Amino acid sequence: MSSLQLLHDIPALFISLSGLLGLLVGSFLNVVIYRLPKIMEREWQAQCAELHGKPATQPEPFNLRVPRSACPHCGHQISALENIPVISYLLLGGKCKSCRAPISLRYPLVESVSALLCAFAAWHFGFGWAAVAAILFIWALIALTLIDFDTQLLPDDITLPLLWLGLLFNLYGTFTSLGNAVAGAMVGYLVLWSVYWLFKLLTGKEGMGYGDFKLLAAIGAWLGWQLLPLVIMLSSVVGAVVGITLIVATRHGRNVPIPFGPYLAGGGLIALFWGQQLTQGYLRLFAMP
Repeated sequence: MSSLQLLHDIPALFISLSGLLGLLVGSFLNVVIYRLPKIMEREWQAQCAELHGKPATQPEPFNLRVPRSACPHCGHQISALENIPVISYLLLGGKCKSCRAPISLRYPLVESVSALLCAFAAWHFGFGWAAVAAILFIWALIALTLIDFDTQLLPDDITLPLLWLGLLFNLYGTFTSLGNAVAGAMVGYLVLWSVYWLFKLLTGKEGMGYGDFKLLAAIGAWLGWQLLPLVIMLSSVVGAVVGITLIVATRHGRNVPIPFGPYLAGGGLIALFWGQQLTQGYLRLFAMP
C-alpha cells in the first residue's frame, strides 16, 4: 500500500500529519512575520539611496534564512533544540535560555493556531487537493494577518502569489469554477478600490491601503465572486466590533488607523469552510414566502 493510499484510507493519520505539518510551518511563519517587513524596508532604503545617487551600501545579509534566529535582548543564537515548536517554549518556561528575558507568547500561539487550522482543514475537506489548497490558504492568511497588525502592510510578496495560486487551484474547480475565480479576483479588487476612492473624494482621507484590494482579490480568486459579499460582511462586522472595543476599552484613538486586512482574512477563512452554508442559510432566512 502506497503512502498516499494510506493517508486516504486512514483519515486520522492524514489529520494528525496535517496538524504536525502546520505546527512546523507555524514556526517558519513566525520568521516570515518578523523578517519580511524588515526585508521590505531594506529594499526601500536601497531604492531611495539609488534614486538620490548615493553609493550603494553592503549591509549584512538579512533574509528568511540568514542570520540565525537570536534573542533580541542578548543576541543568544537559538539552537535547534530551543526551536522545537511549542515544546521548546514550554520547556524554557517562556524565557530565553541565556538571559532569561521573556519570549513573546505570540510564537507558540501562531504555531498552535497553524496546527489546529491545518488539522481542521484536513478533517473538513478530507484527503485531496482541496485540503492541500486550504492549508496553503491558511498559512498565507496567518502571515498576512499578523504582518498587517504589526506594520499595516500587506506585502505583495504574499498577496500576489496567493491570487495566482487561487486561480491555479481553481483551474479544475477545487473550490469554484475558473470563470467564477477570475470574476472573483476582478470584483474583489474593484469593490474595495471603488470604496477607497469614494471615501477619499468625500473625506479627503485614505480609508484603506492598496494591499486590502489585493487581498480581497486573492480571496475572490480562491472562493469565487459569489462569496465576496459574505466575506465583506463578515470582515466589516468583526472589524467594527473590534474597533469599537479598542476605542472603549483601551482608549484607542479614533484617528489611529486600524488595519482591515486581518478582518478580511478572518472573513475569507470563515467563508472557506462554511461560505456555502452561510450564504444558503441567509437566502432561506430572507426568502419571500
